[in-house]
Amino acid sequence: MEMYQGLIEFNWSSLMILLNVFILFLITKKFFWEKIKKFMDDRANSIQDAIDSANAMNKRADEKMANYSKRIAGVEEEGREIIKAARQQADAQAQMIIEDARKQASDIIAKAERTIEQERAKAMEEMRQEISDLAMLAAKQIVGREIEGIGHETIVDDVIKNARSGKWQN
Repeated sequence: MEMYQGLIEFNWSSLMILLNVFILFLITKKFFWEKIKKFMDDRANSIQDAIDSANAMNKRADEKMANYSKRIAGVEEEGREIIKAARQQADAQAQMIIEDARKQASDIIAKAERTIEQERAKAMEEMRQEISDLAMLAAKQIVGREIEGIGHETIVDDVIKNARSGKWQN
């Protein structure tokens, strides 16, 4: 049978090795098992505490992020409201400026119309005065020339000609 030596054989040395391992297990269990178990439990607890702490930090960070997001949205909305109010105020001020400019323009136009009317009345008065002076001058010349025997048409033509050139006098 020696020819068929297999992987598993029963011999006394294998039994002794197995017995030694069992004795070492019992000694280890008696003296070191609690220490090893306590070390492993402590390690597991510290790892679990670190995970819980990290989760709590993540939760607080998420809460802070949500809070900051709300604040940012509030600030953005407040900014929009401020811009809207400023725009409305600027529009109102622009309307007031436009209305004031229109009022000033209409006042200027009214003043100009009054000045034009006064100038027109003054010019009419001057023209009336000049026509009156021309009529008087023409009458004087007609009366003076009638004595001399000159025709009225020539006198009127002379008066108009002298009036155009500015040579006639009162």
